Amino acid sequence: MRLSPDDVTLLVIAKAPEPGRAKTRLCPPCTPEQAARLARASLADTLAAVAATPARRRVLALAGVPGPWLPDRVEVVPQRGEGLDERLASAFTAVDGPALLVGMDTPQVTPDLLAGCARRLTRRVDAVLGPAADGGFWALGLREPDPTALLGVPMSTDRTGACQLDRLRRLGLRVARLPVLRDVDRIDDARAVAREAPSSRFAAALVAVGGPAEPAPPGGRP
Repeated sequence: MRLSPDDVTLLVIAKAPEPGRAKTRLCPPCTPEQAARLARASLADTLAAVAATPARRRVLALAGVPGPWLPDRVEVVPQRGEGLDERLASAFTAVDGPALLVGMDTPQVTPDLLAGCARRLTRRVDAVLGPAADGGFWALGLREPDPTALLGVPMSTDRTGACQLDRLRRLGLRVARLPVLRDVDRIDDARAVAREAPSSRFAAALVAVGGPAEPAPPGGRP
């Protein structure tokens, strides 16, 4: 069946941005309250990009309670499962048909980027994978939701992206690579991402908590 990007569901997986629960690896130098403020801005940027991207559905798989940062055009389903692999698999099985999943850690995503990723998923591939600079992945798209594509893949390591790609290929899926992005785990990541998206809510939040984005070094980006 021929698909268009409008046939793809956009999925976001996130924790509610609450102190002590979200972006804890920013502490120190951030306090739990400051880290939660950055998490809220990152999630708001991500959801705004999703809401502005053509899609069949827009779904947030959330651990916690929705807040005023939730756009009207985004549905909410609860996260299910223990480990991250189980929660990711559950998010895919909560929707029908092709789906592209992203996390809340890449506030630099744009509607154009997401639309391009969805377009790749509709063109003679079974999956798309967006590597993260730290060895993980920031996006995963599947034409047909399948829990075995995720269950048992080791998460939160510097080999997660490679292991996920290997799993997809072992299942016989044709995989297209997406652009590499840097996700926000630690304060250096936050500064780098804020430089990349200086007009974002995230960049403004970083300034507000006392951690302005550092200027790019001479000669361009690091």
